[in-house]
Amino acid sequence: MNTTSTTQTTSTSFRHSSAFDTIILGGTVAGVLDAIDGVVAYGFLGLNPIQVLQYIASGAYGGKAFEGGLLTAGAGALFHFFIAYVVAAIFWSGTHLFPQLKKQYVASGLLFGAAVFLVMNYLVLPFSEVAPSAFSWPLFLNGIIGHALFVGLPIAWFSLRSNQD
Repeated sequence: MNTTSTTQTTSTSFRHSSAFDTIILGGTVAGVLDAIDGVVAYGFLGLNPIQVLQYIASGAYGGKAFEGGLLTAGAGALFHFFIAYVVAAIFWSGTHLFPQLKKQYVASGLLFGAAVFLVMNYLVLPFSEVAPSAFSWPLFLNGIIGHALFVGLPIAWFSLRSNQD
């Protein structure tokens, strides 16, 4: 075997590794699509993109996040993408425990995305500094459908396109 083919094989394996595809690429795409969905949905309620990011930061900083300007908006963006990468890592780990997740990637991605929304809103947020808000059917449905389509499905698709283990 010559050096060129070894280098190409190593480079291709890294570039298309399961972890990279699912966690980095899937997490990034899911984070961007989810952010766009959030900006649009909360835009209908009168919030601008900076306020949406500050709302995310309010999970750690409480109401003070809305006084922090671009600094807390930036923190919100970092938190948002960190969560997207963690969620993608959870799905990636799940595909190793349950290979059927990749075989049924559409169904598993949609269900996983909806589950992410439910876990975040009913298990994580109540223990954060986010101020409680009244239940809203439009936001609930947007959250379930948006997370299914824009979070779970892209992450599952990126896990599918990666090398089979």
